Amino acid sequence: MTKPHVKLHIPGPVEVSADTFCAMSQPMIGHRGTGFQDLYANIQPKLRQVLNTQNPVFLSTSSAWGVMEAAVRNLVGKKVLNCCCGAFSDKWLDVSKRCGKEAEALKVDWGRPILPEQIDAKLKTGQFDAITLVHNETSTGVMNPLADIAAVMKKYPDVMFVVDTVSSMTAIKIDTDALGIDVMLAGVQKAWALPPGLAIFAVSDRALKKAETIPGRGYYFDFLEFKANHDKNMTPSTPSIPHIYGLQFKLDQMLAEGLDNRYARHLKMAQMVRDWAKKNGFELFPQAGYESVTLTCVKNNRNIDVAKFQKAIKDKYKVLIDGGYGQIKGKSFRIGHMGDETPDTIAQLLPMLDDCLKGL
Repeated sequence: MTKPHVKLHIPGPVEVSADTFCAMSQPMIGHRGTGFQDLYANIQPKLRQVLNTQNPVFLSTSSAWGVMEAAVRNLVGKKVLNCCCGAFSDKWLDVSKRCGKEAEALKVDWGRPILPEQIDAKLKTGQFDAITLVHNETSTGVMNPLADIAAVMKKYPDVMFVVDTVSSMTAIKIDTDALGIDVMLAGVQKAWALPPGLAIFAVSDRALKKAETIPGRGYYFDFLEFKANHDKNMTPSTPSIPHIYGLQFKLDQMLAEGLDNRYARHLKMAQMVRDWAKKNGFELFPQAGYESVTLTCVKNNRNIDVAKFQKAIKDKYKVLIDGGYGQIKGKSFRIGHMGDETPDTIAQLLPMLDDCLKGL
């Protein structure tokens, strides 16, 4: 017996549409044959257009963490500066150390952004040859000022600029090449609105040259292996072919909608949820001016029973929101509004939240 569907309004994975699943269920092809090469070649120009890059865009059958670790293994020779402003950016510091790299944290309180002048002060020391930044820190709902940080990075051309855009890629315009990003990565289970299991990442020519100088890159996540196979319209190891069919479908869908329209839709949905929170006497967890466009992290300043609120929405409306992450579990809650969601679907969600809030 099929369980009733619980609609996901968590920060990821997000809802996947029936037509996306349909696109993913096309007949299997050999990943070393011309069928796959044609599929790979077909999506490359579209990927470059969506990511605003002329660099190759690689596909990894892994979560985004695979590529986050890969960036450290491929690009850090001297020392990496890990910008830490929440659970996922904090974890990147741990990953760097576990990879045997010298690493230092630039740490701010949860809810605060990473500021360009803080990065500048660290990089001035000349100790670092790479920096990692989470653009949109999913645990806190903070969107870091990427363009301002990128402007500072131009002063340090020898420092690799690695950016996790896991929960922002495709929802907000990111000028990858113009910003000088060396590695920009994401998993597909957020704004791409695909099931988890595939990571997408663009790598600059500068980063590929740097990787040539770094020993111990491993095999599965070696950037040079990705590039060598990319040149033949292939991946280094067996890819998740259904995901790539799904990716092809989503790219066509995005380009048909128009990227500017897509960005405007995401911004409108974010504003609707922020307005709902404020109307109900809640504050937002991120510092003002640094709120995420793809999810809203609401501060529990009203001291409601978040777990009870979450359960009420799930039981009554078959909708799942998130009860807060890590050290702010229960002190916040998070509502996802990305991917295939629309202002209409958000307009349906908000009265459900109102109703369940009244019952607490």
